[in-house]
Amino acid sequence: MSECGGRGGGNSSSSSDDAEDEGGGGGGSAGSGSFSPAPAGASSAGRLRRGLRGASLMARRRPELLCGAVALGCALLVALKFTCSRAKDVIIPAKPPVSFFSSRSPVLDLFQGQLDYAEHVRRDSEVVLLFFYAPWCGQSMAARSEIEQAASQLSDQVLFVAINCWWNQGKCRRQKHFFHFPVIHLYHRSFGPIEYKGPMSAVYIEKFVRRVMKPLLYIPSQSELLDFLSNYEPGVLGYFEFSGSPQPPGYLTFFTSALLSLKKDYLGTVRFGVITNKHLAKLVSLVHSGSVYLHRHFNTSLVFPREAVNYTAENIHKWALENREALLRWLRPHGGKSLLLNNELKKGPALLVFLPFNPLAESHPLIDEITEVALEYNNCHGDQVVERLLQHLRRADAPLFRSLAPEPPAQLPDPSPIAASPCCNTVVLPQWRPVSRTHNVCELCVNQTTAGLRPSSAGVPQCSFFEMAAALDSFYLKEQTFYHVVSHSVECSNFLSSYSPFSYYTACCRTINRAATGFVDSAQGVFETPAVAFSSLEEKCHVETPGSLPHIEENRYLFPEVDVSSTNFTGLSCRTNKTLNIYLLDSNLFWLYAERLGAPSATPVKEFATIVDVREESHYVLDPKEALRKFTLESFIQNFSVLYSPLKRHLIGSDSAQFPPQHLITEVTTDTFWEVVLQKQDVLLLYYAQWCGFCPSLNHVFIQLARLLPADALTVARIDVSQNDLPWEFMVDRLPTILFFPCSRKDRSVKYPEDLPITLPNLLRFILHHSDPASSPRSRADPPTKECVRSEAVFQQGHISHLEREIRKLRAEIGALQRAQGQVEAQLSSARRDGHRLLRQKQSLEARHGLLRLHSEQLRALAERKARELEELARRLQELADASQDLLTENAWLKILVATMGRKLEGRDGADELAPPREARPDRPEPSGPPRLPGSAPPPPNVSSAPASERSEENRTG
Repeated sequence: MSECGGRGGGNSSSSSDDAEDEGGGGGGSAGSGSFSPAPAGASSAGRLRRGLRGASLMARRRPELLCGAVALGCALLVALKFTCSRAKDVIIPAKPPVSFFSSRSPVLDLFQGQLDYAEHVRRDSEVVLLFFYAPWCGQSMAARSEIEQAASQLSDQVLFVAINCWWNQGKCRRQKHFFHFPVIHLYHRSFGPIEYKGPMSAVYIEKFVRRVMKPLLYIPSQSELLDFLSNYEPGVLGYFEFSGSPQPPGYLTFFTSALLSLKKDYLGTVRFGVITNKHLAKLVSLVHSGSVYLHRHFNTSLVFPREAVNYTAENIHKWALENREALLRWLRPHGGKSLLLNNELKKGPALLVFLPFNPLAESHPLIDEITEVALEYNNCHGDQVVERLLQHLRRADAPLFRSLAPEPPAQLPDPSPIAASPCCNTVVLPQWRPVSRTHNVCELCVNQTTAGLRPSSAGVPQCSFFEMAAALDSFYLKEQTFYHVVSHSVECSNFLSSYSPFSYYTACCRTINRAATGFVDSAQGVFETPAVAFSSLEEKCHVETPGSLPHIEENRYLFPEVDVSSTNFTGLSCRTNKTLNIYLLDSNLFWLYAERLGAPSATPVKEFATIVDVREESHYVLDPKEALRKFTLESFIQNFSVLYSPLKRHLIGSDSAQFPPQHLITEVTTDTFWEVVLQKQDVLLLYYAQWCGFCPSLNHVFIQLARLLPADALTVARIDVSQNDLPWEFMVDRLPTILFFPCSRKDRSVKYPEDLPITLPNLLRFILHHSDPASSPRSRADPPTKECVRSEAVFQQGHISHLEREIRKLRAEIGALQRAQGQVEAQLSSARRDGHRLLRQKQSLEARHGLLRLHSEQLRALAERKARELEELARRLQELADASQDLLTENAWLKILVATMGRKLEGRDGADELAPPREARPDRPEPSGPPRLPGSAPPPPNVSSAPASERSEENRTG
């Protein structure tokens, strides 16, 4: 038995990791029969370190195994994530489409998007309407009933096909790419598509389909020719002789040009007609078959130049569009974001006429009257052709129809509007002052003097409208001449024209009450109704709400002798710098626009007219009580065209019902401005706006002012100018602005100085200074009477009493404020003491916090030192445990050896004990005995020597 196993197991320490892994800390040969038990004191930490060391050893030996294990672990994690995650989203396929139209509908519904079948049926029909829709589209649903209604009227002549162009499996969705729905396309045989972009209304759709069905109007007689030429839409006429052939040359080209016009301009503003009568064609200068004529009302009409331009449908359509003349224009805004109205209103003042329009009606009397107004308004040169068309519109007996061949432009009339012969008119002039109840009625004459003869309308021809307009314009410039006409006598004056130095005017005026009748005595030229003196404005602060000022063309019932014939209105657009563009709108579709422009929301007849002038930032409304007809439109246009227009700018204001009556500050609106500001006592008016940041800071000043002054002497009011319009004379150019309207002098309002701070004392001085009766012209003209002085003293005494009461109230408030101030000071002192006490407590807590923080740091350092000591103690204990394990192993071997030696000693005799000891070999060291434990007895000397000799013997024998 070898001894290296035990020795090596007890004392040798291998530096090789292999020996440690294979032997487990103690080594021995397989044939030695020895064993090495596991250390009893081994900890779990040691096992973990050995396991990690083994893993690192395996990684160095077999790196491919480690990489494979890592890849396998990642794959396992990914599989677990996808296996344990939630299920995938399930997308339900779209439901198959269903029929959009009912089975009884006259519309063929291809709800699966069969575009190929639609193309097949289109080739077999003459006129086809294709309605492309999306089932979810609200506009498509709304247009469905309109399409059915139009189809019920035209199903025997037109094929109506509806195609679902939204289903993803249909051919329509794959081949058509529409940006909106619904879309309407019309086909006329092989021509198309003609897209319809008008209103989605049954009557408009039916009208457009009928125009596609019959793009050319047949003109068989002179009466129908006049109807065609007098229409407000531009007209194109073609002359073709059908006697020689069933289809004359060029007819198909002209027919295609009419369809092309409908395709390019969906409103259909160019009408195409056909003449087959040779004598009828000569009236419009058409001699040769295939000639094309473009009619224009005010410019020279044209004939298509076939010699210079190729005779094609595209060229005819382009020629007609480039040279057409628009008399009236329909506006059809689509209801979304659009610049249509903005672009049209930028062109200049516009007359917007709202009227109920039925496209399928045979005649439109109101449109004929509007057309007549437009023709007269733009007939600047007195064209005879236009006059004949006007006679036809008036249904008068037209004279023999002469040729309408293109003629050279007529000579311009004499630009001077003033006639050489004298003429007179009786007119009612506007009020000179807004506070007046009266009007000046004047006999205004042109080129007539008062030398020895007072002007009279008897035996003197009436002046035309433009002559009177020029006279009135010059008379307005001389208004200071008749500023104080309040007597019963007639005052006359002569003045030169402000436009022509060779013309002069005579005005004999007298002031009468507005309600008076019987203005003129035609026999004597004097006024029968006596003048009504001014009411004392100094005693009554009252102003009547201004109404529409009567003018010469508005007062035929007051002045029967004034006859404004249509010749005065003819060519007005060329004699004014405020030329109007006339537009038509269907009130059945666009009444909302009319309401925003001032039309009443509830009216039995939806007729409304307004003039919008964007450059002047104003618009004028025709009185809704007036019937919309030719005479009212002419008067409306004439009033707008004069230099000093009597029309009242339409004012938009907020609802006065939303401001309840207040005791301190009165809220003024557009409707209540005249009642509050100009019909009450002294008024202090503040102009403000919601976006004005400085305006709210003045509220407390005006509240104090309203509380300080009596309500029966002064009204403090304010108006939001961002929500309420006022006449131009009452507008301001900056905010906030303060105006003071005295009771007796409303026309002499005073503006608060801009450089003066807006404070209560300054406002009081401003009001008292401008409301002092001593500063009025009346007090300087007439000395005050005793009654006036007494009433003034009573008023001042009442005012003083009121001020004394206010002072007592203010003193009481000051006392209450002083008592409240004492209480607040006591509370502040108590709060200061509490603050000092809290400060001391805070300092004490901060000191304690510092000590606790120092103690915590000391404890942390002590804990760290104790932890290091414990680690050192644990290390030493581990070393001691390892040493004790080695001692236990050696102790076991010693026991075995002692037992062996004991058995051998028992067998020997005593002779061996007396034998002398051997000499020790000098080259072999003395074997050292086993280590002695503390407190154990030293081994006998023979115990240590005997094993040594025994081992030597065994080595020799072995």
